[in-house]
Amino acid sequence: MKYTEKISNKLNDLLILTYDAKRGYKLAAEKVNNPTIKKFLEDKANQRYTFGHELKSEIVEYGNLPEDSGSIKGDFHRAWMKFVTTISSNDSERMLEEVNRGEKKILNSYNDILNNKEWILPNTTRDLLSKQRDAIKSALETSKMYEEVVS
Repeated sequence: MKYTEKISNKLNDLLILTYDAKRGYKLAAEKVNNPTIKKFLEDKANQRYTFGHELKSEIVEYGNLPEDSGSIKGDFHRAWMKFVTTISSNDSERMLEEVNRGEKKILNSYNDILNNKEWILPNTTRDLLSKQRDAIKSALETSKMYEEVVS
């Protein structure tokens, strides 16, 4: 497999997770009543939309086609999110817990790519992934803070 194809495949993996994250944030925003948390979740859904476009552009730069949908695991996770809100007395707390779970997974994926010793990422790709990863870290910290407040 060519170098550019390997990187494109990894970026497509991130893109799929980004689609899942965007949909998860949108669902969570629909399920919470707290206006501050709702706004935070909507902002993160929009941010993930932007991340998706940035990743698509990067994949095209490598001469490959970007994926166009999320994962089955993401579908199951959102179904779980819907279920837990039917049995939970604190939708905001449960939604934030689920968002955090998803964010940790995607954060690990970014770190795996950025720390991979098999290849040296071009600076433009490394900078993009680092910027997105740092934004995800920040969102995770904010989400944890909101979770502590509503618990």
